[in-house]
Amino acid sequence: MGLFTCSLVAVNVDTGKMAWYYQTSPRDMHDWDSAQTPILIDAKVNGRPRKLVATGARNGFFFTVDRLTGEPVASGKFSAPANWASGLDKQGRPILNPDKVATIPGAIVSSSATNWPPPAYSPDTGLFYLPENNSLSIRYLIDDDPRGSMGLGGTQGGGGVSTGGSVTAVDPVTAKVVWRHPLPGGGGATGMLTTAGRLVFAGDGAGNIVAFDAANGTPVWHSRIGMVSNAPETFMLDGKQYLLVAAGDVLAAYAIYGQ
Repeated sequence: MGLFTCSLVAVNVDTGKMAWYYQTSPRDMHDWDSAQTPILIDAKVNGRPRKLVATGARNGFFFTVDRLTGEPVASGKFSAPANWASGLDKQGRPILNPDKVATIPGAIVSSSATNWPPPAYSPDTGLFYLPENNSLSIRYLIDDDPRGSMGLGGTQGGGGVSTGGSVTAVDPVTAKVVWRHPLPGGGGATGMLTTAGRLVFAGDGAGNIVAFDAANGTPVWHSRIGMVSNAPETFMLDGKQYLLVAAGDVLAAYAIYGQ
């Protein structure tokens, strides 16, 4: 795999030169391309203010690094079914489990735990929220020539089965899951929105837009609108705050906070 594959990369905008990189999936053999949105966070680590960047990766692991230096701050597994790694190295990066690399008879491997729908962060709760959607599949080796298999061209997946979806809250300073709210039917959530009212909004994968208590994940409101297709947005108009949600060919605006 390429040196900078599946990496957080910092570039100096004045010079165009790379400042640092942190690889979240070394020796990627499972197509863990990093399509997830990282979030910039200012928080205290061991009592000291730090400028951080955090991401929940497709591979089922969560990472926080110092965004000035690239120094790892915290790493942890947020996806319980993630079985492709045997642990973490000294830099907090997953260690590839050789038993979960594609084989000719097939290896049962965890699939993408989250994807491109954007996560969110609340400075009020200090929590990072991500849409979690887990599954297992069988990875077959269909070309035993290393020149093919190393580029993933010699592998094929099949037999996918969902193991459940949720809205998941992670403490970015420790990379530990604080709460997880399972979603109906094993569906995955859409992108997230957090508000100063300590709410988290997301589509639940079953046709509802839902507001969750940002501190503990308790649902406090929902509206059946159809399959939500975007991360909700919020805006102010004439002194009122609205929630904007797209579902199918419908664009709906809700007045929130009882206004």
